[in-house]
Amino acid sequence: METVLEIIISIFLILGAGFALVGSIGLARLPDFYTRLHGPTKATTLGVGSLLVASMIYFSSRSELSLHELLVTMFLFMTAPVSAHLLAKAALHLRVRSEVNLPRNDD
Repeated sequence: METVLEIIISIFLILGAGFALVGSIGLARLPDFYTRLHGPTKATTLGVGSLLVASMIYFSSRSELSLHELLVTMFLFMTAPVSAHLLAKAALHLRVRSEVNLPRNDD
C-alpha cells in the first residue's frame, strides 16, 4: 500500500512542478501584460495546488488527517482569479496597451 501512495504523491509532485514551470516560463516569455497575466493565474495556480495535494496526501498517510494544505489550496483557488481580475481591470483603467494584434471587427 505504501508503494501506491508514493506513486500517487510522485505523480502530483511531477504534475505540480510541470504546471509551475510552464506558468513561470509563460510569465517570463509572453509579450505583454495581459498575456503574462495568464501564466501565474492559470498554470502556476494548478501547479501549487497539485504540490499542496501531494503534501496533504503525504502528511495524512504519516499521521492523522492534515487539513492545513486543504485550507491553503482553497484560499489559493479563491484568491488567484480575483487578484488576476483586479490586475486586468486596473490595467484597462490605466490604458495599458496590448502588443498582440487583435483581428478587426468591421461589422
